[in-house]
Amino acid sequence: MSEGGPHWFESVADFLGPAYLRYSFTKGTDQEVGALVELLELRPGMRILDVGCGPGRHALGLARMGFEVVGVDISATFVGLARQAAEAEGLGERARFEVADARHASGWAALGSFDAVYSLCQGAFGLAGGPDVGIPTDRELDEPILAGMAGALAPGGRLVVSAFSAYFQLRYLEDRDSFDADRGVNHEHTTLRDEAGRETPAELWTSCFTPRELRLLARSAGLEVVAVHGVTPGAYRPGPPSIECPEFLLVARHP
Repeated sequence: MSEGGPHWFESVADFLGPAYLRYSFTKGTDQEVGALVELLELRPGMRILDVGCGPGRHALGLARMGFEVVGVDISATFVGLARQAAEAEGLGERARFEVADARHASGWAALGSFDAVYSLCQGAFGLAGGPDVGIPTDRELDEPILAGMAGALAPGGRLVVSAFSAYFQLRYLEDRDSFDADRGVNHEHTTLRDEAGRETPAELWTSCFTPRELRLLARSAGLEVVAVHGVTPGAYRPGPPSIECPEFLLVARHP
């Protein structure tokens, strides 16, 4: 259970289990890992933190390349899957996974300092909101998540965070979804399918951002903004933001 009670995403992860890795957005993992190496300027011996690691697909990819990675996720189900995969591949010494709530950085502050930190595929940043937030804007929840990641960085270390584009979301808003213009949150109604093929209806809440918001949030967390790129999952490469890019990739560094 997460600090302060369960988060809506935990039940989603519990239902999906290994089926999460069957979804199309997970198929670009190798490309995204290669992009992380370049964007984070990773070098041998570096220690890396994956915030919202899910079943560990990016962390395991980096561990295979010889990096030491610690992955944290709010879902005990996903952390269990990541640990199983690391053990099966003999990566236990390089890939460590812990249950932690990114909304409360104190839950993983004891893990120490890192040379690089990232959060991809809305692994934590952007999923903090939900039906019972009770505050005017979900940015008030995303701010401490980014601040926690910044606090985990060693001086000179780099950070990469992906975020849904508010422009793209509004441009291609589906009939079954609704967008809260005040909170900047998209409320999606969808159907999930588990490993056995069973289906269940689900609701997802995702905060969406503009490049300007990401720059302001990064600066308020004490980070120096390197770039904000417009990207598509599985095609993470430098490029200007546009209304046709489903995600933005914030790249920043600890002074």
